[in-house]
Amino acid sequence: MTRAVFLDRDGVLLEAIVRHGRPYAPRSLAQVRYRPGAAEALRELRQAGYAIIVVTNQPDVGKGVQRREAVEAIHAQLRRRLPVDDIKVCYHVDEDGCACRKPKPGLLLEAAREQGIDLDRSIMVGDRWRDIEAGKAAGCRTILLRNTYAERQPEAPDAIVESLRQASRVIRLKWSEAQPVEVGHASA
Repeated sequence: MTRAVFLDRDGVLLEAIVRHGRPYAPRSLAQVRYRPGAAEALRELRQAGYAIIVVTNQPDVGKGVQRREAVEAIHAQLRRRLPVDDIKVCYHVDEDGCACRKPKPGLLLEAAREQGIDLDRSIMVGDRWRDIEAGKAAGCRTILLRNTYAERQPEAPDAIVESLRQASRVIRLKWSEAQPVEVGHASA
């Protein structure tokens, strides 16, 4: 079975737009900014034998404030610029009660079924509590990209890092599951 690194989109691969301490998705291609080191980190992970799967909540579509076509245009560009194998999207809001909206693990489970992914040997990388909880619920290791959001922080990720490059390093070095790994402010 395949190993995978599941990655949240906004705040991990793309810069989140932060307003009043809350992260938001870019609404158009003009607002898209790639996080420093994202392409290099994904290439390293791919070379290490991991499938790269983006799993993203895009509730603004469900709320009617974002067009699905705009999200799909962002994903088309992301696929051209970054070595990703698949992008799984939930367009619902919490009130819909779907199985795919993180923190539920539906997106990860769907990708695992479709692509033969061994979730026990896979990792979820995210910048929010929803990402970490989804990864844990799917049976993956979890890595939190440190943030300054004015929201609840996740409980007990397996590692906390400053950048996607540091996450790649932790994954490739096969960190110990016994204790969370805290990666300092080393350059990415």
